[in-house]
Amino acid sequence: MLPKGADVIESRFLRFSNGDGTQAAGFNRPANNGGLLIGERAVDGALVHAVTGAYGYSGKYIAQRLLDEGQTVVTLTNSVSRSHPFGDRIKAFSFDFDQPQLLAEHLRGVSVLYNTYWVRFNHRLFKHADAVRNTLALFDAARKADVQRIVHVSITNPSKDSPLEYFRGKAILEEALIESGISHAILRPAVLFGKEDVLINNIAWVLRHLPVFGVFGNGRYRLQPIYVDDLAALAVEQGKVRENAIINAIGPETFTYRELATKIGQWIGKPRPVVSVPPWLGYYVGRIVGTFVGDVVITKDEIDGLMNDLLYADSPPAGTTALTAWVEKRADTLGRNYTSEMARRKDRTAAYNSN
Repeated sequence: MLPKGADVIESRFLRFSNGDGTQAAGFNRPANNGGLLIGERAVDGALVHAVTGAYGYSGKYIAQRLLDEGQTVVTLTNSVSRSHPFGDRIKAFSFDFDQPQLLAEHLRGVSVLYNTYWVRFNHRLFKHADAVRNTLALFDAARKADVQRIVHVSITNPSKDSPLEYFRGKAILEEALIESGISHAILRPAVLFGKEDVLINNIAWVLRHLPVFGVFGNGRYRLQPIYVDDLAALAVEQGKVRENAIINAIGPETFTYRELATKIGQWIGKPRPVVSVPPWLGYYVGRIVGTFVGDVVITKDEIDGLMNDLLYADSPPAGTTALTAWVEKRADTLGRNYTSEMARRKDRTAAYNSN
């Protein structure tokens, strides 16, 4: 089920399940042997849900919603030792991308796979090309393990013709999933916000620490932030249905980048002049700030993606939580501490910090 008015870009019927909780023809539940599923994934014949990165950001919210519904959840992660709030309710497996048979075994008995795995930028420790190759391996493992449905998190406006590797890689993966023959939902968020978010928090951090805020060019390019738990709710609902779908998972508010910076400054009590700067200058200021905080603040591709309006989709909202109301409730804490992408990738044991 979609929020009222949400846009399904593409939807194709598959016999996956009936709407009344009964199994539709052609939907193969994992084999049951005395109440224990093959692979020892669940008891009493319950379906098993696998969430990538359940100890991280969006995956954590998806996993929590599934657990709240009484579902059995496992996770695939690069951070099996990361601190998390789930106790012993979620069993963790390493991604094991380089061991296809083992990766497939991790997914044996899983009914629905929720994939949030990706990398934000190229770095000496990780690259977009690696993320594409690894995700293709994950899809192949899911097929071999007879996973019945994949809910895949993509990005607004992916294109195989894009000069930006992020958007091009996402398009390659969407095409591969569609061609896999596995029942699927592709969710296309623009920007996520939530307690553990990076972008919104760090805009607030800059506004707290610098006397002015620079936007690349005119700052009129648009963003449609969606609350991370709204995305999780959409993912879980899409895990229950039978149609293939591609959904622009955008929030209820649209901001220009200039408006967003201005409003965040007002909300947190730090209104600053918002000035236009050449993109190259904004990038190098980001590089300088990055040396002080030990992080990659912004990349050239991210600037190009913003300025080409790729974080905007002409669709009704799929989320209901307004960024305006959310930030106003957290005005005292938002941006007090910088959120480091690199720190999260280097420290595989600490829980994600929250604003």
